[in-house]
Amino acid sequence: MAAIIGLSLWYVAQPQPLLVQGETDATRIDIAARVDGRLSQRPASRGDNVVAGQILVAIENPQLLTKLKEAEAARAVALADFARVQVGTRPEVIAARKAALAAGEASVTLSQQTYDRVKQLAERDFASTQRLDEATASLDVAQRSAEQAKLAYQEAVAGYTAEERGVAQANVAKAEAAIATLAAQVAELTVKAPAAAQVYQVGAEPGEYVSPGVPLLSLVDLSDVWMRFDLREDLVKGLKPGDRFEVKVPALDDRPVTVAVRTIATRGEYAGWRATRATGDFDLRTFEVRAYPIAPLPGLRPGMSVYFDRAGAR
Repeated sequence: MAAIIGLSLWYVAQPQPLLVQGETDATRIDIAARVDGRLSQRPASRGDNVVAGQILVAIENPQLLTKLKEAEAARAVALADFARVQVGTRPEVIAARKAALAAGEASVTLSQQTYDRVKQLAERDFASTQRLDEATASLDVAQRSAEQAKLAYQEAVAGYTAEERGVAQANVAKAEAAIATLAAQVAELTVKAPAAAQVYQVGAEPGEYVSPGVPLLSLVDLSDVWMRFDLREDLVKGLKPGDRFEVKVPALDDRPVTVAVRTIATRGEYAGWRATRATGDFDLRTFEVRAYPIAPLPGLRPGMSVYFDRAGAR
């Protein structure tokens, strides 16, 4: 009896294990489109392993392709106009302006002669004042027309100004920028994997209309798996980044896995948090502890349960 009582007291005095359960997690990448359209192809299915650059989703958007063709046509027009400005005025235009100037000067000469004769006749009272006024107006119109023809000829000879060349060049740059913007959007019609991962979830099926920012599928990086534990702040005491301890994974036949703590971060505040001891005890915050396996563990996947003895890990 004494032995039984002593053994019972010894067993009661031993520290009881404090099992803490957690969950494995991994880096997840949500893939979304930057353009809208109808999902035409989805070569990747849930559970497939993909490599970086592999096509995940193809989207159809005929309107966007049409806009790109319109922008390319606008660039062709801008380039042609810029080339025209660079070449300068055509020789045929200069010859036509020169001929118009000669015609204007001839008209001025004829109007001047007519005015002189009518003036002489009017001084001798052989012509009326009205006729003199008509001759004067005709001479003025002929002189103004000749001046306009002269300015047009000079403009044709001088060619386009530096400002006009700058405007033409700016139109070309504007057209090229529009094409670059639309080409980038067209490239987004094909969504590719940013890194090697595994398809975790699928959010859209072929034939569905998708909008920008809506997740199409999710990838999980199985090369970056960690264990996450939510511990009360009294259990976090003495635990710091770099500490190592053993955890067990039930899905892997309780295989012991050595992990190292990398992150200890507080959880978000909750509504019932109290900073005073009005209820007889303080409210305890919860901390998220992330621990990473020291060595790669084949078969370890996100969502698996893990546990460890917190009392034994002190």
